[in-house]
Amino acid sequence: MKKTYKLVDLDCANCAAKMEKAINDIEGVKAANISFMAQKLTIDAVDELFEDILKQAAKVCKKIEPDCKIKI
Repeated sequence: MKKTYKLVDLDCANCAAKMEKAINDIEGVKAANISFMAQKLTIDAVDELFEDILKQAAKVCKKIEPDCKIKI
């Protein structure tokens, strides 16, 4: 399953790159891409694990940039 989400309050391109790398390291993620300019996150992941992966991705974003949120 592949879905795209809007990122809110993503202020740093370097942080976006760190988030992208960390999300790609989550088990079950086939590919993750963050576009800093478009403020969007695209995740391609295993269907059965998608909800859990999204929760983990939100935690990653909050840890790297505390004000950043994934708008679902």
